[in-house]
Amino acid sequence: MKNELSVSRRLARGFTLIELMIVVAIIGILSAVAYPAYTDYIRRGDLAEGFSMLSSMQVRMEQSYQDNRSYVGTNTPCVASSSKYFSYTCAGTASTYTFTATGAAGTPTSGDAYTINEAGLKVTTKFKGSTVTLNDCWAKKSTTDC
Repeated sequence: MKNELSVSRRLARGFTLIELMIVVAIIGILSAVAYPAYTDYIRRGDLAEGFSMLSSMQVRMEQSYQDNRSYVGTNTPCVASSSKYFSYTCAGTASTYTFTATGAAGTPTSGDAYTINEAGLKVTTKFKGSTVTLNDCWAKKSTTDC
């Protein structure tokens, strides 16, 4: 009888404080690594919207130029707009234009800015809040992944 009682006490004892602290430490370490990686993954997915819109606007501007022989005028698509992750601005003259996509505040793309011009030059001007100048490249993961 005594042997059964000691076995049942050992089984019902639960976890020690040290075991719980180890589990909490492991979860903390995994969270510290996983959360930044996850938010960066989400941000890269949201960047596709901006890149797509800039490329689309470039095509529309070139089509308009073929019709009007100018990048400015009443029929050009050079207008400011916004979407869920970016706000878009356009500046142009008769022979040049620059579209800019700026990350919307409160979104993962906040702190990013990308441009494209009439020559097709893709430029990253801000990346994760830092001012950079990456010509002929839209940075996605880092300033060296172009």
